[in-house]
Amino acid sequence: MANALTTIRLLLVLPFAWLMASPDARHAALAAVVLVAAIVTDLLDGLIARRRSTASTAGQIFDHTADCLFVTSGLSAGALRHAIPWILPILVAAAFAQYVIDSRCLDRAQPLRASRLGRWNGILYFAPLGGDILIRLGLRFLQPLLAAVVWLLVASTVVSMGERLVLLVTARRRGAPASPAGERGGRSPR
Repeated sequence: MANALTTIRLLLVLPFAWLMASPDARHAALAAVVLVAAIVTDLLDGLIARRRSTASTAGQIFDHTADCLFVTSGLSAGALRHAIPWILPILVAAAFAQYVIDSRCLDRAQPLRASRLGRWNGILYFAPLGGDILIRLGLRFLQPLLAAVVWLLVASTVVSMGERLVLLVTARRRGAPASPAGERGGRSPR
């Protein structure tokens, strides 16, 4: 059931990107509906997996991949309209790749290793999408707030990626597995 919800979110990636690429209010309203559906499926899939004791590393990777594709496609569509700077979707994709490579390929860690900052970034990456939708729906006074959130996310993503890299290098030198500060096995792809 959890993977079915994640699959729904994955199937929403292309329609969401298409809706986010259009500047008009009608497409923004439809994008809002899709965004809410994606957030609901994201909240429910992990809850169901934990309650049914079906949570797995493969399920986490599937969930994080769906999140990354959904957020990155929406942010990229916003960047195509010049509503969001290209640096954010690029960093989101890079942070996700670093997270998976670091957790699975380099250390073979079980489960995936998340940092507290990365977890918050993963949650807050949805905020610029909602802000852009609200601005296209007529709440133009939110534009400065959207810009501030985007640049804060750019900075926090760079810090999170740097933290993960430093911890990995330090752990490699000591021969111990790296563990980001504040790790709690969170759901963040960063």
